[in-house]
Amino acid sequence: GMAPINIDVSEKLSQALPIYLGTVIGLSLLIMMLVFRSIWLPLIASAGFLFTVFATLGAVTAVFQWGWLGWLFDIHDPAPILSFLPTMLIGILFGLAMDYQLFLASGMREAFIHGKSATDSINYGVRLSRSVVTAAAIIMISVFGGFVFSHTTMIRPVGFGLAVGVLVDAFLVRLVLVPAALKLLGPAAWWLPKWLDRILPDVDVEGAKLERTIAHQ
Repeated sequence: GMAPINIDVSEKLSQALPIYLGTVIGLSLLIMMLVFRSIWLPLIASAGFLFTVFATLGAVTAVFQWGWLGWLFDIHDPAPILSFLPTMLIGILFGLAMDYQLFLASGMREAFIHGKSATDSINYGVRLSRSVVTAAAIIMISVFGGFVFSHTTMIRPVGFGLAVGVLVDAFLVRLVLVPAALKLLGPAAWWLPKWLDRILPDVDVEGAKLERTIAHQ
């Protein structure tokens, strides 16, 4: 019957989830190291994403499984969350979180490359990108939030989880926690071990080398 099949699917998804999450985090670390030439920024950004994931899954569990605020979201019969929900939330939230992080970190890195102090670079990156990140997050929260009151039971926790995840990641993690952690690190936020710097390809995203080449011509 369907019950044993559903149990098998849930077990397989549970077993694959740590590998899936580890692969996602590992790839994000590698890509951000390549782009931003830093070891601390990718680690902090990835830790922020894990915080977002745990906060999101906790909120979904509290509302849809435990029945917290059920009167607000019209939940009369709390039930276990869907087995595929964590995998779906992690995939979508990862894409959005890294998008917001790239907006912010690109401005910070650009300012640091052009001679600004570590603190000024962080302030510059936040000022440059906060309006874009805020607008993008509000749009996504509005879209996902609309699914919370859907008549389709499977859609509601997905919409709620994504709305909460974007809210936490954009406004708490990317605009507050990550800049605060980078500011505490100071210039060390842009440190990369020399041996790792030699191994990694030099991706000149800011165009600094091109500017120097043009200046010498």
